Amino acid sequence: MNEQDFEGTLVLEKLALIDKVDEFFEAIDADDLQEAKSLMKRAAVDSETIAIVLKKMSEADDQH
Repeated sequence: MNEQDFEGTLVLEKLALIDKVDEFFEAIDADDLQEAKSLMKRAAVDSETIAIVLKKMSEADDQH
């Protein structure tokens, strides 16, 4: 998957399967990249997608 084809819904669906969507959003709100990464790994999100999500989180943080 490349960044242009990124679909965040797929990440949320995988997180929902392990009932961790709320925790994921809390990690995003807290700018906790490590926790977000850990949750995505637990949800079996592939490493390329995890990298894209973390990059987008960092970019969003840079805009504040």
